[in-house]
Amino acid sequence: MSEVGCQRPEVFDEPKVELHVHLDGAVRAQTIIDVARRRGIRPPADTPEELRRLLVLREPASLTGFLAKFAIYMHIIAGDRDAIRRIAYEFVEDKARQGVIYAEVRYSPHLLANADVDPLPWDQAEGDLSPDEVVRLVSRGLSDGERAFRVKVRSILCCMRHMPSWSASVVELCKKYRHEGVVAIDLAGDESLDCQAYPGHARAYQEAARCGIRRTVHAGEVGPPSVVKEAVEVLKAERVGHGYRALEDPELYARLLAANMHFEVCPISSRLTGACAGDFSEHPAVTLRKDKANYSLNTDDPLIFDSTLQLDYGVACRHMGFTRQEFRRLNICSAASSFLPEPEKRELLLRLYRAYGMTRSTPF
Repeated sequence: MSEVGCQRPEVFDEPKVELHVHLDGAVRAQTIIDVARRRGIRPPADTPEELRRLLVLREPASLTGFLAKFAIYMHIIAGDRDAIRRIAYEFVEDKARQGVIYAEVRYSPHLLANADVDPLPWDQAEGDLSPDEVVRLVSRGLSDGERAFRVKVRSILCCMRHMPSWSASVVELCKKYRHEGVVAIDLAGDESLDCQAYPGHARAYQEAARCGIRRTVHAGEVGPPSVVKEAVEVLKAERVGHGYRALEDPELYARLLAANMHFEVCPISSRLTGACAGDFSEHPAVTLRKDKANYSLNTDDPLIFDSTLQLDYGVACRHMGFTRQEFRRLNICSAASSFLPEPEKRELLLRLYRAYGMTRSTPF
């Protein structure tokens, strides 16, 4: 690969950092079938290939169409102890195969507990599992995977915009498990449900900030720039999930650049959900690259998009003008913007600098 471009599919074979990927969107098709059969549930398909044909988005769709894919299999995984621990362990193995040395994986403890009734106490759920036990199981699976595959993985717990009654409990879980792999809180879901209408999210994020819990927010994926502004000003987000619409407000975008705000960018995802134009050459990541912004490249939901991190890097390389130098820069930005404690963050950055044959003073 040259510094002016890249042609091969394996566009970046050096260590990588991933900050925006959903655990329930990164499940293996074979695992869904295995769990269904063990639980006596008829699987949606008999083979992984057939199941992927049902689940994978091949052409751009709406965000609603994308979310409908989860209904095909979440009832199989959610609420099952062995399944939850397994998908966490396998997630680490899959990231190791993709050359990831550090990842932050996010999930809703309530959704994986199969808690679909509002309201629920934070330590109870409909069915066999509580959200608390889900966090324990995921943390155990990630920890086992970390030892087996030598990849560091931490988790982010998601609040859901349509379920504000869950948010306070998510903060409590972040507090309880902050020394067992949980590093931050997130807010995901329908961006039309703002904090003015659902003040429970703002209260939860205020408590998170008070307690030193790190904060990211899905904002500006499909919602207007005002959603990004709310995430930063009201929820005190330290990173923005997607954030594409912020570029439509020049004043807001300039403020975010000046503040070194980190954008969690997901190229393939944003095309297939209809969040961004189908032409990758017009993707906001092109502007972020040109402006030397602080951002990462991520898979989001690799099961639904039939993607790997290498494929997202390939898209950036072939259609957005990315070079090896830019891939190195964005991974260093990703590590610096991770939610690791400072000593571990310094260790991660040093590992990247060494792998890239660089020093901290090397200019980009």
